[in-house]
Amino acid sequence: MNLSELLTAGRVRHNVEATSKKGVLENLAEVLAGEFPSITTRDVFNCLVNREKLGSTGLGHGVAIPHGRIGKIEKPVCVLLHLKKAVDFESPDNKPVDLVFGLIVPEEATDEHLQILSGIAELFSQPDFADALRKSRSPEQLHELVTS
Repeated sequence: MNLSELLTAGRVRHNVEATSKKGVLENLAEVLAGEFPSITTRDVFNCLVNREKLGSTGLGHGVAIPHGRIGKIEKPVCVLLHLKKAVDFESPDNKPVDLVFGLIVPEEATDEHLQILSGIAELFSQPDFADALRKSRSPEQLHELVTS
């Protein structure tokens, strides 16, 4: 998994204003849908919400990885949000989330989807890595940390 191929600098947001899980998913959907003329923000939002209905994508320690598979796209795409204020994401440790890594993959990309999720989860489970992201001061710094 090469995050530099999945996450461009243009899909990294710093100090995002969101007051709820729904607001976070709306932010993700807007950015993700902007990559594909074949899907709408509503398509992506519904995909992410439907996945959340199966169980929270909050990992714990202030990190969430909302994700889903969606038709009409050709490649996986990621977005990274650094939230200005942490929001409840129904995480297993009940801690609010301030780092959100969103992912959509093509409908048929089941194995690839799982490999990407595993790699992202492993990366974000490293306390030093998450702390460095939280201390970043710009989208550029966030992007550099994730892709280096």
